[in-house]
Amino acid sequence: MSDVLKVSPRRMLPALAAVAILQLLTPARLPVAAAQSSAFRKKVDARLDAAPFNRQLWGIALVDEKGKLLYDRNADRLFIPASNTKLVVSAVAAALLPPDFTVRTSVYAAGPVVNGVVQGDLVLYGRGDPTFGIRCFAVDTLVPGACETDGSSQLRALARALRQAGVTSVSGDLVGDGSYFEPTMIHGAWESYDLNWWYAAPVSGLGFNDNSIDIVYSPADSTGRPARVAFTPDFGDVVLENRTRTTQRGGEETIDFFREPGTLMVRAIGEVPAGGRTRTEHFALPDPNLFTARAFRAALAEVGISVQGGTLSTTDSTAFELARRGVALAEVTSRPLRDWIFPILNTSQNWYSEMLLKQLGRQFGRGGSWEEGLKVERRFLIDSVGIDSTQFALSDGSGLAASNLVSPLAFTQLLTFMRKHPRYATFENGLPLSGKRGSLRTRFIGTPLEGRVRAKTGSISRVNTLSGYIEMPDGKTYIFSVMGNHHALPGSKMLSQIDSVVVDLSRARR
Repeated sequence: MSDVLKVSPRRMLPALAAVAILQLLTPARLPVAAAQSSAFRKKVDARLDAAPFNRQLWGIALVDEKGKLLYDRNADRLFIPASNTKLVVSAVAAALLPPDFTVRTSVYAAGPVVNGVVQGDLVLYGRGDPTFGIRCFAVDTLVPGACETDGSSQLRALARALRQAGVTSVSGDLVGDGSYFEPTMIHGAWESYDLNWWYAAPVSGLGFNDNSIDIVYSPADSTGRPARVAFTPDFGDVVLENRTRTTQRGGEETIDFFREPGTLMVRAIGEVPAGGRTRTEHFALPDPNLFTARAFRAALAEVGISVQGGTLSTTDSTAFELARRGVALAEVTSRPLRDWIFPILNTSQNWYSEMLLKQLGRQFGRGGSWEEGLKVERRFLIDSVGIDSTQFALSDGSGLAASNLVSPLAFTQLLTFMRKHPRYATFENGLPLSGKRGSLRTRFIGTPLEGRVRAKTGSISRVNTLSGYIEMPDGKTYIFSVMGNHHALPGSKMLSQIDSVVVDLSRARR
């Protein structure tokens, strides 16, 4: 029997007349929400369709706290996310790992210790701690413990512990063992030029100073002379060849740095105009395990422990397997996970992102590799968040690879999910806040959204993105993702346009 109630045409006439009368009596009340929504959409569309921004691809999704879509433009299409990719690795790690998750870095002896002498090699074994370096891990840098001012502090602690245990010398080599992660340290999708720089530093089980040296340069006292170029830390293995020249005041700065592939020969080439200020660049080194071992050797020398052999590195997990089965001579514990996530989101640190992605693979997959980390992310996005598998295709953890693809809708789904997650605080505390320290420090200043946008920035060639939360004065929150791809505009112009779009989005009606 059908559940449909049948009404005769004759009985419907009075009802239809009543509806018509009601519409006449209240003509302005019923369509208000629709009219406001239409006006809001037209305003955003007009901004996006205005020259020169109408020549690029825009992907935008805006949802309310319940996930209701309030505005979209190509929301379910795939876009290159740049550093918005970091939202994924940070969210997955924050959800799967406790905020106080830590790893150990250990020192093992590949032979007995007799009368204070290690009869064999001394092995420094890392488990993916990215925090061996100088950095702040909170917006308020005056909080005790928020900043690390000595990048070698953990290595010095290991050296002191060895000395206190009675170790005075090592008869063999000092080996930096990064085999906790896969042997592959460079991502295949990263561009060759990028490999010179901190943002594409190699990723292994050991790491120190973001696997980079800090190059400081400034003009010479007179034109025609080489610019002043120096670097730290210097362990005597990097050779810097200065081919620069100081030019007339007001000239163009063309200085650049290159490394001979497979070597530690760094060349400085180009011109620096007189009167210019001192600048610092961060230049990646090819072997993080060797770099960290050299830093450790310097720390050992400070406490009077000599190493008779050389300084070596390995990514072979079988090389010192027997030594690792023994008791460590010394160990240090990393900063907690919450401190790993902060620089990933707040200042967009690429290397931390990749270290964390491999850590996910090691903890929840079959090994510390890009492939296994990406598998963990994929399963989490599909199974836990409920994102359609066709809405993303990820290649790395940082977004440096242009082969990463994510839809704006997928980002809003992830952000909505995280806001309700019990471990949201770990994720939220890392996100930059407009007008505060971090990558949004100079964004939205003087607008109604100053101090109200908590979001992740993204930028690579031809791409600018911003995804996060708009915290409204009434206590409610919008979740958004704005992605601009395939543009040929200056970055500053794109950022201004994106900020204007987000201000417009904040005026949406629920």
